[in-house]
Amino acid sequence: MSQDTLSDVLRGVRLRGAVFFSISGNSEWAAEAPSAKELAPLLMHGVDHVIEYHAVAQGSCWAGIPGGPSVQLFAGDVVMFPHGDAHVVSSAPGMRGDSDFSWFPGAHAQVDQLPLRLAYNGRNVVHSAPPDPDADATIVCGFLGCDLQPFNPLIAALPHLMHLRATEGDAWIAKFTQQAVAESHARRPGGEAMLARMSEMMFVDAVRRYADHLPAQSAGWLAGLRDRYVGRTLALIHEQPAQDWTIDELGRCVGLSRSALHERFVHLIGMPPIHYLALWRVQAAARQLLETRATVAAIALDVGYESEAAFARAFKRLVGMPPGAWRRERDARAELAQ
Repeated sequence: MSQDTLSDVLRGVRLRGAVFFSISGNSEWAAEAPSAKELAPLLMHGVDHVIEYHAVAQGSCWAGIPGGPSVQLFAGDVVMFPHGDAHVVSSAPGMRGDSDFSWFPGAHAQVDQLPLRLAYNGRNVVHSAPPDPDADATIVCGFLGCDLQPFNPLIAALPHLMHLRATEGDAWIAKFTQQAVAESHARRPGGEAMLARMSEMMFVDAVRRYADHLPAQSAGWLAGLRDRYVGRTLALIHEQPAQDWTIDELGRCVGLSRSALHERFVHLIGMPPIHYLALWRVQAAARQLLETRATVAAIALDVGYESEAAFARAFKRLVGMPPGAWRRERDARAELAQ
């Protein structure tokens, strides 16, 4: 298929990245980050969900979810928290940081003060600290924002913690961490935009690597992409969401009977193909509502609805408000963020 389904989803949920601060740590140190629900209004206005990541520029440290998994990180490694869990980055496993998050960017820093530099020496935190070439660890902390509503099939398919180990084939990620540290100190024009794009590239690479190493019997949206029949079905839906698809027509296109396709799709994706189509139509419409000035009626027809009323009912079921009201609410939120 010509359609890149993963790219289509990433465009549809409006993935965007940012790098906000770097941390250096010495002695026994721990930095605790709040959940995505607390992060989003502080750092990335106008987004539904924030994914935090940490890339190690030098040294080693640990990252983990309190009461959950933890991993040891070395230079060139990256750890991500796709579900936005509160987590800790520290010199040793099992440590906890300050629970009031008073150190966190957004709690006290203005936008023009970012990226923020923090230096930990035990429990002491120094803001805007100069680079320490002898630090036990230097990490770059960044954020990726995306929409969860109306429909984001990717986030649910990812684990709570993703660890990308440094490999020879991914030397560009190590270069990214070094560049991010340099930019956090130099604050040159265009650096924020460059690092944001590199953050997005890193997330896509992480998702692809995770999908490539899924066990053969895995289920979920990413496993569906890999499947010969379900992957082609997803591609058809994403390539032509306005098409009047039926399960029979999809089955003929991918070479399966309607019952076999239904069973295979439900097993991997968790819902029937036509239900998925309905959800993706609403998501495609939501993107147009936010990125164009087309009327609700025109958007409804463009994504495959026979009438504006039918689209409005489907949209309200998913989002909780009519499309026009949702567009106005999002526009107002975007204006406040500027």
